[in-house]
Amino acid sequence: GYLYYNTDRCDFNSSDLKDIEFIRSEYFNKEELVRFSSSLGKFVGYTEFGIKNAERWNKDPSYLAQMNAQKETYCKHNIDNA
Repeated sequence: GYLYYNTDRCDFNSSDLKDIEFIRSEYFNKEELVRFSSSLGKFVGYTEFGIKNAERWNKDPSYLAQMNAQKETYCKHNIDNA
């Protein structure tokens, strides 16, 4: 069978928003296809399929804004609750 999954993670040195990075990675059969990094503010593709998706998603300002907002809504929220 085939396995597709994504992971969200927060890398941080403190709970200050400027020290937090939100990263979403999408995988197919353990190979990373594409990654969003709030530090870069965009998607980066690592395979042909990932590059095509990254290009499409990077052209959508509302989707990029949604992903960038995860730094505060997902990361900061959970760090403050830890």
